Amino acid sequence: MGILIDTSSTVLVQGITGREGRTRTRLMKEFGTNVVAGVTPGKGGEKVEGIPVYNSVADAVKNHGRIDASVLFVPAPLVKDAALEAFSEGVKLIHVVPDRVPLYDAMAILRSARKYEASFIGPNSLGVLNPGRALIGMIGGNAGSASQWFKKGPVGITSRSGGLTTSTAYYLNRAGIGQSTIVHVGGDSLIGMPHPDIVKLFEKDDETEIIVMLGEIGGNQEERVAECIVHGEVTKPVVAYIGGKGAKSGTRFSHAGAIIEGGKGTYQGKVDALRNAGAEVVDDIMKIPDAVAAILRKGK
Repeated sequence: MGILIDTSSTVLVQGITGREGRTRTRLMKEFGTNVVAGVTPGKGGEKVEGIPVYNSVADAVKNHGRIDASVLFVPAPLVKDAALEAFSEGVKLIHVVPDRVPLYDAMAILRSARKYEASFIGPNSLGVLNPGRALIGMIGGNAGSASQWFKKGPVGITSRSGGLTTSTAYYLNRAGIGQSTIVHVGGDSLIGMPHPDIVKLFEKDDETEIIVMLGEIGGNQEERVAECIVHGEVTKPVVAYIGGKGAKSGTRFSHAGAIIEGGKGTYQGKVDALRNAGAEVVDDIMKIPDAVAAILRKGK
């Protein structure tokens, strides 16, 4: 089945009438995502790509019943209110697209998610793609290229880098290896579902045989995945790549979540932790397809 979304997931787009909201709604719809409604306060009664627009999430739920996931294409300062509104109306998965969401707002979203037993991807995330079934967010450019670049297969991808998310899937597919689900967890310093949460979902997914993790310097997500392996919470093979090898302490690599502070979150520390746990760590993303292929051959 893959994780997080599938063909049965009902999806809402908050900020659907904006430029990005309209464009990405078209992509999601063409890819097969079950987008049932959109929300933009003051624009209720309009339609975008044939999808009805409402003034509030409550109105959307009233007219369409349960909403499984919501994608937020709203300015960063408005993300908190949009997310809290969705959670309060029973939405269990929220994808936060914008970056630079204020830290205290992200903390408030995290508290609300826990209160309502819900989850969120991002902030600063391209989204989630279940090849051949559904996507939320802005992965893939257009429906035509997305259907060519991402094929169904045994590899689950979890990534902190938007660019590496899509390029790794492309190189895997070029090697004849498809994906179960592709998740860009987000690049901000505080995110809703970091690597450990995603790899645990892949562990339970029948379609996922191998987990590819694209990590970076900064934070401790990758070290926590290593702990999951050591403690037996993740038993499937993990192939990892860590970006930012040349970064020094205090350097920000790419985005807010990738910064070495006080000697923590270093490249070597992450590599050592993962290798000691039994994961295979490659030093070049171009080596990922060969590493995955070798594990698949060994398994067969």
